[in-house]
Amino acid sequence: MIIVLKTGATPEQINHICEKVKELGLTPQVSRGVERTIIGVIGEEAKIRVQPLEVYPGVERVMPIQKPYKLASREFRPESTVFTMANGVKVGGDQIVVMAGPCAVEGADVLMRIAGEVKKAGAAFLRGGAFKPRTSPYSFQGLGEEGLKYLREAGDRFGLLVVTEVMDTRTVELVSKYADMLQIGARNMQNFDLLKEVGVSKKPVLLKRGLSSTIQELLLSAEYLLSKGNFKVMLCERGIRTFETATRNTVDINAVPVLKEQTHLPVLVDPSHGTGKREYVIAVARAAVAAGADGIMVEVHDNPEEAKSDGPQSLYPEQCADLVRQLRPIATAIGRSL
Repeated sequence: MIIVLKTGATPEQINHICEKVKELGLTPQVSRGVERTIIGVIGEEAKIRVQPLEVYPGVERVMPIQKPYKLASREFRPESTVFTMANGVKVGGDQIVVMAGPCAVEGADVLMRIAGEVKKAGAAFLRGGAFKPRTSPYSFQGLGEEGLKYLREAGDRFGLLVVTEVMDTRTVELVSKYADMLQIGARNMQNFDLLKEVGVSKKPVLLKRGLSSTIQELLLSAEYLLSKGNFKVMLCERGIRTFETATRNTVDINAVPVLKEQTHLPVLVDPSHGTGKREYVIAVARAAVAAGADGIMVEVHDNPEEAKSDGPQSLYPEQCADLVRQLRPIATAIGRSL
């Protein structure tokens, strides 16, 4: 349910309406757009019929949101969400952001080398896993807090924002201490306790689509974050599991324009996990930007043959630089920048 306010509704009127919504046992979320202010009402909509809100000063009309995801929908917020990171980088705006780095943090020296290379290439974010969700329990699981410290040091040295995965409700506070953006991986997309905890943290979030999840399921997972008041959420298409075996996963390029139509949240594409093969990463990244993606995430390693995880899909540093060079004219052609 959304409450559309009249043009010129006063702060006092908005506060009064919010208080009335709370009295009904519902949660108000105020969205201030370019032309209108809207209040989203979260909870059991039948309660709002007990006390119609159309009668209150400042209210123009009350209307239902048809989508099962309320706060993530374009109905709630027609304008695209743009949020600003700590260093001034805007996510979701005209500029396309690049996130790059190793799959896993393996050590201080190698991370510093890679961080310097991706910064030189034009990346705004350094990615890297300190906690690694691996299919096999015998695979490298990450360096934990030691890896987080390396990420923070590298980010500070090269002026890069740090995005890294959080896997457990018990480590949200720890990861938040070092990271600028919390990544919720594909395997945790429907870990609802984790989503709620990260939502409460108010840290910017990169939410990856699950291995076999629909777009609606992705948006409902995002709804958990938004329902806790965290609107700094970026969605990630990272390939889904299909019958095709030529690539690691199948990148759903369709998801980019569909998401841009259905939700106001910014959208990023991860062609590294989507293809699993470095020879396809640049081509799919080009397609993603042309389709309207707000960002690209790629894995980069200066010695992928020795990488502890995902070496075959990791770009060499010179390929990362070439990727950014190829994306710039595409961004310009569609009225964006990089």
